[in-house]
Amino acid sequence: MDSLTEQYKAHLATLQERTRNVLARFNLDALLIHSGELFNVFLDDHPYPFNVNPQFKAWVPVTQVPNCWLLVDGVSKPKLWFYLPVDYWHNVEPLPKSFWTDDVELAALPKADGIGSLLPASRGNITYIGPVPERALQLGISAKNINPQGVIDYLHYYRAYKTHYELSCMREAQKTAVAGHRAAHEAFLSGMSEFDINQAYLTATGHRDTDVPYSNIVALNEHAAVLHYTRLDHKAPAEMRSFLLDAGAQYNGYAADLTRTWAAQGDSDFAKLIKDVNDEQQALIATMKAGVRYTEYHEQFHQRIAKLLLRHDIVSGMSEEALVETNITGPFMPHGIGHPLGLQVHDVAGFMQDDSGAHLAAPAKYPYLRCTRVLAPGMVLTIEPGIYFIESLLRPWREGQYSKHFNWRKIDALKPYGGIRIEDNVIIHENGVENMTRDLKLD
Repeated sequence: MDSLTEQYKAHLATLQERTRNVLARFNLDALLIHSGELFNVFLDDHPYPFNVNPQFKAWVPVTQVPNCWLLVDGVSKPKLWFYLPVDYWHNVEPLPKSFWTDDVELAALPKADGIGSLLPASRGNITYIGPVPERALQLGISAKNINPQGVIDYLHYYRAYKTHYELSCMREAQKTAVAGHRAAHEAFLSGMSEFDINQAYLTATGHRDTDVPYSNIVALNEHAAVLHYTRLDHKAPAEMRSFLLDAGAQYNGYAADLTRTWAAQGDSDFAKLIKDVNDEQQALIATMKAGVRYTEYHEQFHQRIAKLLLRHDIVSGMSEEALVETNITGPFMPHGIGHPLGLQVHDVAGFMQDDSGAHLAAPAKYPYLRCTRVLAPGMVLTIEPGIYFIESLLRPWREGQYSKHFNWRKIDALKPYGGIRIEDNVIIHENGVENMTRDLKLD
């Protein structure tokens, strides 16, 4: 296997080719890509946590430093101005020297406002890609060349196809996240609170809470029924029934996004339901292949949910097909089967059908699905089915013609457990699917 240095060289070559193509399409000379800036909290003097522009970290693994600039034209060596101020108030990152730095032209930028004197004098045909449009205007970039939609669409579309370098980074992110999940599971078994379980996770991953790619979902008992639960109770519940952990990690700016659910009692009805959701998730992944639209896998899993609801006597008196047709499976899995993954957790262009930005929305029946692409080699996606017991979604079904098909006693007995979600990260290859998560033996 090629070294990371060799993979990065090939990755840059791919980005350069994409750049040449997009510049030619829109008759541009170069892209000026900004890492971003710090912004102070309203009416305060300290900044919000910094998140780098994902289009910037696609080129270089610089994820913590604001006020950096990249100039790329698809032909010349990428030019990186790295912000290196004289500052005794804050930590200043040194000028990088790593596996990637020989492949870019690297220069220090002592003052953030000094970039104007370093850029080409003629900027009428340079496009700015970044989060601070007013800075681009100050640099003489024309308004029509600030984050133009056509350029953004083109760049986003091809980000779905990961290079070998990107896949290597994502596999490393998996390793870190798996270590965190194992530590969090141990913390759950020892009776810790959500807050303390989260601390155990961060310690194991070596991440701060500002380093993880999204706010960790650490949910005990009924909290698992809140899909994006991030409150983190400091006190452990009197009775531990269940634990859902949705938490990731980053490596060189690339994300992992994993979820597991555990039962405190291994022989409970809830534990048996976890096992069956896990088995169906693995069976779904085994069917995945290039050339199939992602929506088909979402629809397929609703058939699998129907089978589980009947098997566990949560609903009865209807066929699997009828349960899906009437959307009785809907309140039990109200989110999509997953999403694209990469430089962002919910990576871009999930609905984009071509590099001109043609959009295919999620099916009306399943509006929260985040991807309608046809799967192709190099794509990375999450597969994260679930079954939840959420009263606000179930309440409308407690009355009406279908109410009799719900085993409300069983549902009410399961509600204190919250819900189940199992999430793996998979790579689509030409002749199969690679499950990065299961390859690391996270069961």
